[in-house]
Amino acid sequence: MPLPLVAIIGRPNVGKSTMFNRILGDRLAITEDIPGVTRDRIYGLAEWSGREFNLIDTGGFIPSSVDVIETMVREQAEVAIEEADLILFVVDAKVGPTDLDIEIARLLLKRKRPVLLIANKTDNENIAAEKYEFMKLGLGEPICVSSTNGLNYGDFLDDVIARLPQREPEPETDALKVAILGRPNVGKSSMVNFLAGKARQIVTDIPGTTRDAIDLKIKTNGKEYVLIDTAGLRRKSRIKENLEFFMSLRTVKALERADVSALLIEGHTGLVKQDIQIIEEIARFRKPMIICVNKWDLVEKDDNTAARFKAEFKQKLPTLSYMPLMFMSAVGGKRVKTVFERLEYVYAEFTKRIQTSVLNEFLVEAFNKRHPAAVRGKYIKLFYMTQAETAPPRFIIFSNYPKFLKEEYKRYLENRLRDKFGFEGVPLTINFKKR
Repeated sequence: MPLPLVAIIGRPNVGKSTMFNRILGDRLAITEDIPGVTRDRIYGLAEWSGREFNLIDTGGFIPSSVDVIETMVREQAEVAIEEADLILFVVDAKVGPTDLDIEIARLLLKRKRPVLLIANKTDNENIAAEKYEFMKLGLGEPICVSSTNGLNYGDFLDDVIARLPQREPEPETDALKVAILGRPNVGKSSMVNFLAGKARQIVTDIPGTTRDAIDLKIKTNGKEYVLIDTAGLRRKSRIKENLEFFMSLRTVKALERADVSALLIEGHTGLVKQDIQIIEEIARFRKPMIICVNKWDLVEKDDNTAARFKAEFKQKLPTLSYMPLMFMSAVGGKRVKTVFERLEYVYAEFTKRIQTSVLNEFLVEAFNKRHPAAVRGKYIKLFYMTQAETAPPRFIIFSNYPKFLKEEYKRYLENRLRDKFGFEGVPLTINFKKR
C-alpha cells in the first residue's frame, strides 16, 4: 500500500517550506540524486521513529499578485484536503489568526479531514502564550513549534506519526501493476477504455487505494494486468490553476504501487514542461517505463517525422533518453495492443541480472577503450564490477580512487552498459566504492 501522505498547508509566509526542510533534514530519506533530474521538489520521503511518510509542501507555486496568491492558497488547500492522510495546517504565532487562516480552517472543518494545527515561529514563552488566539479556528489547541531552530519538533513529529493510518498489505497478485500517467486530456481514459474493451476477459474491478480512483484488473493473452489510472479526479477537485501540484500528488501515489509505468504525451504538441516533470518523477522512483506518443494520427507526417521526434526528445532529456517511445492513437486503437508487449519487455529488463564474470569482461573492455582522467597525479583504476540488486538494477564498481571519477566518465560507463546489455526503459544505478 502507498505510504501515508502528509500535506503542509497554510497561507504564505507562515514557514511552510522551512518546516518541510526541517522535517526532511532531521530524518532525511530522499532517493539519491539522478543527473538531469530536477531537485527543487515539493515533496520528499520522511521518516520518524521508524515510520515513513510522504511529505508534501503546498508552497512553491505562489505568484506575485495578492489576489492570485489567495486563490492559489485556497486551491492547493483543496487538493491537499482531498489527497492527504494528514494535514499540517501551519499558522504564524507572531501574527495571530488572519482572515485567510479562518477561511482555510472553515474549509478543513467542512471536509472533516484529519488535521494538526501548528503554531509556527513560537520562539519564546511570550509568543507561546498567544497560541490560544488560534482556538477560535475550531481545530483545537495548536502545537507550538519553531521550524527555524527545531523547538518542540520531537513531540510534534510524535503526534504526526500517531495520527498516520496503518499500512495494510495489498492483496498478493501475479498481475503486473501498470501506472497510466500523463497530464490532463492526453488520452489516458481513452487508452484505459480501449485496453479494457479489447481485453479477452475483464476479471474484476478493484476499489482503488486512493480516494476516487479505480484500479482495473484485466486479462489478455493469458496474462493479468492491473491498470492504475490517475485520471478522473480533476473534475471533483475543481482545480483550475494548480494542475502541476495536483498531478504531482496523483503521480506519487500511482508510482508507489506500480511495477511499471506508461506515460502518455501528445504527438502534435511534442514534449512540454509538464511531461518532463512527470518523466523526472518516474526516474526518481526508479520505475521502468515506456512513453506512449498519443494522437499520432493528428500529426502531419513524412518519412522522417518519428525520427525527428525521437531526436528532439533526446535533446531535451539527454540523461533520460533510454526510455522507449511508442507512436499510437488511443481513440482509434492504433498500436495500443502492443503496449502490453512493451511493458512486459521493459519489466523483464528491470528484473534482469548479469553474471559477474560477464560484467567484468565488459568493465575491462570499457576501461581499455577509454581510461578515466587522472586527478592530482592519481592514476584511477577500475578493479571489479558486480550487480548488487535487480528491480531496479544496481551495480557496484570498485576503484582505487572512486571519489576522483568525474560525472562525464560515469555517464560513459552507463551508456556503454546500456549499449552492451540493453536495459531499455530502465533506470540504472552505478555505485563506485573503494576496494
